[in-house]
Amino acid sequence: MKALIAGASGIIGHGAHDALKKHGAEVKGLGRRSIEGIDTVTVDLTDAEATKNTIRDQAADTTHLFYAALAPDTDLSTEAKRNAQMLDNLLDALEQANAPLTRVVIYQGFKIYGIHLGTQVPTPARESDPSHMPPNIYQAQEAMLAKRAKSAEWDYVALRPDVVVSGNINGNPMNIAAVIGAFAAISRELGVPLRYPGSEAAYHVLMQTTDAALLGEASLWAAETEGIGGEAFNVTNGDIFRWERLWQDIAAYFDLPSASPVPLDLEQHMADKQPVWEHIVEKHGLAEKRLERVVQWGFGNFVFNTETDVISDVNKIYRHGFTRRCDSRESLFAAFDRLRERNILP
Repeated sequence: MKALIAGASGIIGHGAHDALKKHGAEVKGLGRRSIEGIDTVTVDLTDAEATKNTIRDQAADTTHLFYAALAPDTDLSTEAKRNAQMLDNLLDALEQANAPLTRVVIYQGFKIYGIHLGTQVPTPARESDPSHMPPNIYQAQEAMLAKRAKSAEWDYVALRPDVVVSGNINGNPMNIAAVIGAFAAISRELGVPLRYPGSEAAYHVLMQTTDAALLGEASLWAAETEGIGGEAFNVTNGDIFRWERLWQDIAAYFDLPSASPVPLDLEQHMADKQPVWEHIVEKHGLAEKRLERVVQWGFGNFVFNTETDVISDVNKIYRHGFTRRCDSRESLFAAFDRLRERNILP
């Protein structure tokens, strides 16, 4: 296997990289800038011509593409068109380079089921559930993949994780472990208890996460398993939790008192906390002074204010042979440990 991971700087890309390297695959990452610890193909996928030239020169031997690149936009139509075009540009480049591509693994999220639209998603969500009115980034990408695959030498598999938990940030702060860890550190510094910052309703619903290492192993499975081309698979830790229970465990992990939830708009409420973070960094010798590179408060807002159950049916991927499970509580604590080891959190 000669793998190319688009979006290798993110937590999904890093998880895939680690799993593939452990398997013995030759792995290159693709990003707009060099990625520490990863052999990087540097290119902007919105530039079709540059993508063709770069792939021809640096990745023409790719056999498996893992696509986790993301260019978000607040306008859903713009986001869908831009991201589908980026993937299209990369596939054009691989095909024009005569790459021996056999499979594309693409990553989607619970957003495929319409959770971002504020609707009540039937749970557990199944891969066969009817689609909703576009635009949606994942709909646009998969429609393009399905169309191209009909006449291609390669096929594709879609993996659908939920909130991915990782001990990495690498300049991509959309990591709930980092959000919670930074919130806990600032709470300690200011002498306040660790209070759930989302809505009371969200505190009580059923939730799920996907461990980054588990998703990396699922990526390898999706790349190598025969007979699953054109299929989508939910992939989560296989358990569920409520924040009202897990939050007490989190407070105990950080040795902080807890109290009842206080809903906050984290983007607004934490906007003045850079000086506090700088003091924490100086006190503990942390690696990153810029709080915005550690945590994306808007991502925390979304996760902590989801007021409907979020549960994926993972029976399909189990039936097809991938049966690994993970304790979500232990996954989160392991991510905290890793972020501490890397001097991201105190």
